[in-house]
Amino acid sequence: MAQTRTALVTGGVQGLGAAAAQALSKRGVTVAVSSRVRKDEAAAFSEQNGFAYFSWDVSDNAACEKGVADVEAKLGPLDILVNNAGVTRDAMFHKMTYDEWRAVICVDLDSMFNMCRPVISGMRHRGFGRIINISSVNGLKGQAGQTNYCAAKAGVIGFTKALALENAAKGITVNAIAPGYCDTPMVAAVPNDILQQIVTTIPAGRLGRPGDIGRVVTFLASDNADFITGATLSVNGGMYLS
Repeated sequence: MAQTRTALVTGGVQGLGAAAAQALSKRGVTVAVSSRVRKDEAAAFSEQNGFAYFSWDVSDNAACEKGVADVEAKLGPLDILVNNAGVTRDAMFHKMTYDEWRAVICVDLDSMFNMCRPVISGMRHRGFGRIINISSVNGLKGQAGQTNYCAAKAGVIGFTKALALENAAKGITVNAIAPGYCDTPMVAAVPNDILQQIVTTIPAGRLGRPGDIGRVVTFLASDNADFITGATLSVNGGMYLS
């Protein structure tokens, strides 16, 4: 980084978010993380890593506005936003409830507006910003039993492209990362027999590691990536090529 930057990683205390936060911190970035689950564990993780920890629901617009304001009051203006927080509520569509649909759309897609809206004006005013949105391989290829998740993650990609076009002239890059299946708590919840079948479809022969995604986050957040915007970087071990 050319100078000290400040980043916020949502869902930043476990899995891909934790790896992104740690990777950014190692590059000299001042890091804040947000999470609304397992608050005691999240606070301990944040203290251990020297991160400023905040807790709010990314599906709640007012909470996001207040949360961003609280982060900036403590750490200063945000230069980097990593929208990582997400949930799954898997079910075949003919059995999916409206609540299962809305839970995923609100957290995984509505959060794009809720988190980006409070930071974009400041980034435009300062002439610098890095927004990195975590999508999914399933937002590109689809997946049975995940119509809600695939719709949300595909929406993240469309959102990323449009926001990138609107802000490229202001020194702001907006990119997405579409991870494949990674060794995270979310993937660990998949039954083992199904997980082993998934691994057989990955040419690299393994699940992704959180650090694989963390390194891509740090690259997109860096000055070296200032001519990359509106892109979706697939990090999936060859599972799906687009």
